[in-house]
Amino acid sequence: MDARVTAHARYSIGEIDKRLYGSFLEHLGRAVYTGIYEPEHPTALPNGMRRDVIDLVRELDTPVCRYPGGNFVSAYNWEDGIGPKGNRPTRLDLAWRTSESNQVGVHEFAEWADAAGTDMMLAVNLGSRGLDEARNFVEYVNHPGGSQWSDLRRKNGRADPWDVKLWCLGNEMDGPWQVGHKSAHEYGHLANETAKALRAFDDKLELVVCGSSHSEMATYPQWEATVLEETYDQVDYISLHMYFENYEKNTAEYLALPEKLDRYIGTVGGVIDFVKSKKRSKRDVKISFDEWNVWYHERKSDAKRMKEWDWPHAPVLLEDIYNFEDVLQVGCILNTFIRRSDRVRIACIAQLVNVIAPIMTEPGGAAWRQTIYHPFHLASRHGRGTALQLDVDCKSYTSGVADDVSYLDIAGTHDADAGTLTFFAINRHGQEHMDIALAVERFGSVKSVEHTLIKHDDLEARNTKENPDNVKPHQTNDATLEGNTVRLSVPPYSYSMIRITL
Repeated sequence: MDARVTAHARYSIGEIDKRLYGSFLEHLGRAVYTGIYEPEHPTALPNGMRRDVIDLVRELDTPVCRYPGGNFVSAYNWEDGIGPKGNRPTRLDLAWRTSESNQVGVHEFAEWADAAGTDMMLAVNLGSRGLDEARNFVEYVNHPGGSQWSDLRRKNGRADPWDVKLWCLGNEMDGPWQVGHKSAHEYGHLANETAKALRAFDDKLELVVCGSSHSEMATYPQWEATVLEETYDQVDYISLHMYFENYEKNTAEYLALPEKLDRYIGTVGGVIDFVKSKKRSKRDVKISFDEWNVWYHERKSDAKRMKEWDWPHAPVLLEDIYNFEDVLQVGCILNTFIRRSDRVRIACIAQLVNVIAPIMTEPGGAAWRQTIYHPFHLASRHGRGTALQLDVDCKSYTSGVADDVSYLDIAGTHDADAGTLTFFAINRHGQEHMDIALAVERFGSVKSVEHTLIKHDDLEARNTKENPDNVKPHQTNDATLEGNTVRLSVPPYSYSMIRITL
């Protein structure tokens, strides 16, 4: 199969916000306890954080991490996680039917984020709580001193404020499963008043209002329209969430799902434009896609287990073990975000460690990279700069999601500072090799090209503690240059990164 791609210096989508490669940690399962935090672990730092996990996170170069939820935040009292650890209460977490020891709170998370090289993206509870607790939390985190909450932070060992700029106004408030679920009007009013209060403290904060939990919600997209009409002049982003499933074990249909993601982003972008025009506003609201990942391997069985257990602390929960097929899916998702980076400025893979995560740990033992770690790592490291508008000519197939799904899913970026062009390409055909001719126009002369390939003959191949490198990238020497055109052949069901040095 032949595919022709053209990248032209005059045709771009826009600058990519580095936070497109953000992450997420929630107090859920083993994400925090025995994930990032395990005081008895051989690599533990003095504050109890696992150094081996920090090293893997730093390698990912994820610029921002959303915390502490997620569904967890909607019944969370942030004050439980400050002060002497011996005085912190154990609470029942209603979202996941577990007990929360509160041994990790904002101080510990801030220390971990600093060590991991990532900025904090904090969420406030607008489910069981509201405006007053939100403004107190922001004051505790961001005010230098001389007030009740900032002085308490200083007393608790942190003299300087953390100066967190990015704040989520609740989580998935459209979902009936959410503690404190509200109608769009109720939530929109509360979020607007909370945003006004936080801006009275600091008008430079970046605020994220809740959009739809997924595009199948009965209230979508009217939820976005109603909430934005209430909040448009006070917020900077609207959040979207989407998880990807393959219960039917149909690879072609599975890999077509990013077409649905693209429509989701496009529809909400249209709602944003509508509300902006209706309000005659000059403000630009963008999208924070702050929960996304593959999630189905353990989802149904664990939902049943949760109903039967008796409030355990940090149980094994939602620990999907990803396969090679999921590498292709994650690659397609990231490509969609790059192609929509004019709309999507922030995105957070959910989650970071153990719970539907690219990193797995064994209590007291090893930490290793899941299969999906690799496409995320390559995109995060090299998918920076300007997103390119590509012209793509390739055969397509019909799916239940879309009628014209290209067998070649490709996104490109130009990093002017590094003098590189990078392309991320997924061959969605299961039987045919794809011969790609990639022409680059008006970028100057091409100096060299390299091709990184992720391929495994078994779609079910997984990385484990015993075999952590079963699926991983490797360099090839099969990309050739003919003037300004790169030629290469990629195998069926494969992920490629093509790096061109100018």
